[in-house]
Amino acid sequence: MITTTHIKELLSTCMQCGTCTASCPNAFAMDMPPRKLWRLMLMDRTEDIFNSTTFSLCSTCYFCTLRCPRGLPLTRVMSLLKEQAFKAKSPGYKKGTAFYGSFMESVRRHGRVRESEFMTLYFMAMKNPLLPLEFAGIGLKLMKKNKVAIQLPSRADGSNLDRLFQKVKEIEERSPES
Repeated sequence: MITTTHIKELLSTCMQCGTCTASCPNAFAMDMPPRKLWRLMLMDRTEDIFNSTTFSLCSTCYFCTLRCPRGLPLTRVMSLLKEQAFKAKSPGYKKGTAFYGSFMESVRRHGRVRESEFMTLYFMAMKNPLLPLEFAGIGLKLMKKNKVAIQLPSRADGSNLDRLFQKVKEIEERSPES
């Protein structure tokens, strides 16, 4: 089980040079740049970290890790923090978790993503009746260009991936880093 103590050990030699933030292609959009995230971790302010949107904007490009003068595994640290935020059911992480879970559920059921089902699952997971209205404009544009279709649910329309998903779940539960 990865703990915040382990994550702090990985960051313990960070000298706050800012190379990670300067290397990050998404830093301009983050509410908290990577350098600040590492500092807050060292100060045990995980609540502030978990309320950040930085997680969802990290594209795991490894630029921060490759350019860190101390050779710190910063991309790995970001992944570990994501895992902890997920396990803690952090409110700032709910959107991304629901989005990913809905996507994977559609793939599990049909062997591919079915956009209309995927978005329906996502809206239901978010429990916000007004959320579909935010996506209506782009949805209509995509439908108009035949990029997405309304598909009626069907039980036997794809490969059954239940066994594969079950095996992955077993492996993840056995993993020493979980």
